[in-house]
Amino acid sequence: MPTIDEELERRSLLYSLLMPVMSQFVPGLEKGKGMYFLFIKSECKTPGGLVARPVLTSYYKSSHFKERPYDPYTNYTSPNETILCSDSYQGMYSQMLCGLCQNNEVLRVGAVFASGFIRAIRFLEKHWSLLCNDIRTGTLNSQITDPSVREAVMKILKADPELANFIEQECSRQSWQGIITRLWPNTKYVDVIVTGTMSQYIPTLDYYSNGLPLVCTMYASSECYFGVNLNPLCKPSEVSYTLIPTMAYFEFLPVHKNNDTTNSVPISKSLSEKEQQELVDLADVKLGQDYELVVTTYAGLYRYRVGDVLRVAGFKNSAPQFNFICRKNVVLSIDSDKTDEVELQNAVKNAVSHLIPFDAHLIEYTSYADTTTIPGHYVLYWELSVNGSTPVPPSVLEDCCLTIEESLNSVYRQGRVSDKSIGALEIKIVEAGTFDKLMDYAISLGASINQYKTPRCVKFAPIVELLNFRVVSCYFSPKCPKWTPGHKQWINID
Repeated sequence: MPTIDEELERRSLLYSLLMPVMSQFVPGLEKGKGMYFLFIKSECKTPGGLVARPVLTSYYKSSHFKERPYDPYTNYTSPNETILCSDSYQGMYSQMLCGLCQNNEVLRVGAVFASGFIRAIRFLEKHWSLLCNDIRTGTLNSQITDPSVREAVMKILKADPELANFIEQECSRQSWQGIITRLWPNTKYVDVIVTGTMSQYIPTLDYYSNGLPLVCTMYASSECYFGVNLNPLCKPSEVSYTLIPTMAYFEFLPVHKNNDTTNSVPISKSLSEKEQQELVDLADVKLGQDYELVVTTYAGLYRYRVGDVLRVAGFKNSAPQFNFICRKNVVLSIDSDKTDEVELQNAVKNAVSHLIPFDAHLIEYTSYADTTTIPGHYVLYWELSVNGSTPVPPSVLEDCCLTIEESLNSVYRQGRVSDKSIGALEIKIVEAGTFDKLMDYAISLGASINQYKTPRCVKFAPIVELLNFRVVSCYFSPKCPKWTPGHKQWINID
């Protein structure tokens, strides 16, 4: 997405609004610190020499973040050097260590996405003994080799056997329920995005936090930043965002529901003449109506379809407030990845070529984003027809898993290879007739037999249970897909 220097100022302004809003609901936040797990990702250059990198990486590397004046509301346990570390393991280890060392000062915890915060807790589960040793001895683990990170951490790390024993005692317990409030006893809320696909992580967050408030403070994307949540302590299911008109020029395309779904229609990047005539300004949206968000940004995007579907939930004075409903046509998402139906279909098409030598073919499939594992992973349910005399070897089905992963976008592959935020893709082979049973179940709930189509992604718990009950074998991708830091396949358009 194109951006300009001025845009960083605009985004910094939105960040500056978050804590004043929070302080209206949670007093005293200026008396402590926030433990946030923040990371940068790799960057590359376009053929013309422009830097291309994720929007948050651009912000963290800017002077707006690195040279920000002291503000008690943006006082973090993590030094800038740990956030700007390019090695994800060293960054996570050092940020967790600093958060533990300052555990009594922590008043709020969080990450950008719910998945990222849960990944941090999982990291603590695996490495607490090493972290305790560092705190007990006042020495930093030799695996942390970045000189600037070591220097920054050593300004915070001091030998504290009593704290080390306390952490060891809590982490050694059989149950990790409430681990956040046990280790960081003054924490008042968890600051993460739990709307949209991230809502699947709410039960896990509730378990780890003993039911602390889950706060979604802002609504933003790579295209531009949009608005803030003026009622941050509301339930995750009731979160609404008030758009700030100076962030961009906002327009809204009314969504006409088909069969009670808003995300089944493939999205076109450009607006047709008819759609342009249907666009509604921010001041003219109607309560209860669903809209697709369209933005014209200061950086040069003109009537760009973000792909988000919003519902008008109410008004703050005359300013509309919106619920985030869904991403159009996104079927799978674990972290920052977004896989749509067309991409998934092409990936499966590439994979089934491995079945040809065994005279086997794919009858039907669906998918599921499994977040019961940490990290979460994609699951594909396959029903096969095998006509050959030789059964399909497990190694071939593992190759199918890897081919699917190789066919998915670079954000997914980076999550697998570098960020470790996504687990190995899994194919579950189901019994013959399983998808007939799935159709029967859908019809029993009122679906039309004439209009029924196999869903390419399932979320409804009884359907997932039905599929899992009929699984006969499971296969995982045997290795990570190819992904190279800083590399992107640029397409030249004549």
